[in-house]
Amino acid sequence: MIKLIVGLGNPGPEYHDTRHNAGFWWVDALARELKVHLQPERSYWGLAARANVQGHTLWLLQPQTFMNLSGKSVAALARFFKIQPEEILVVHDELDFPPGQAKLKKGGSHGGHNGLRDIHAQLGSGDYWRLRIGIGHPGHKSEVTSWVLKKAPPEQQRAIEDSIAHSLKAWPLLLAGDMDKAMAQIHTTQAPRPKPPRPKAVPPTGEAPTP
Repeated sequence: MIKLIVGLGNPGPEYHDTRHNAGFWWVDALARELKVHLQPERSYWGLAARANVQGHTLWLLQPQTFMNLSGKSVAALARFFKIQPEEILVVHDELDFPPGQAKLKKGGSHGGHNGLRDIHAQLGSGDYWRLRIGIGHPGHKSEVTSWVLKKAPPEQQRAIEDSIAHSLKAWPLLLAGDMDKAMAQIHTTQAPRPKPPRPKAVPPTGEAPTP
């Protein structure tokens, strides 16, 4: 059973729409779904909300420590409420997936993601769940920092938002701890966005149009 859902990102309006904040966007959407409001919590160095769902307590958290120190916030809340790593879901941006794709997994390395790196260090474990929201890769390692700290172009942004909406539908399964079903639902490929019909060429005067 998941007791804490963490969305990763950077605080401040200048970062709000950047790719690195995909985890924040997901938690914002869940907070709206649950009709709770994230409020500043100094003890946990973040914005937090407590929801009661079907008799169970679920914490939502957005660390306000900046990405590289995310673990400071996560560990503070988890330790106070005695939440174990396997009861934590961290939602974050994923360079290795294209925009529009989201995947759920448990454990593993931090893969170079600075937010996960600090969570690993602060929890002393990598045995927590991750929901990875694809943002695509710029193609060169030297461009990664600039890529994640910029806003995606409209088509990519729509794809990221679609993947958030799609994966968000699995939240009841995540909360219940039915991770196999949640994984199956999240990993189900969404129907491709329909393309607008191509306009028919206007034939020259005197010629019949091609059907």
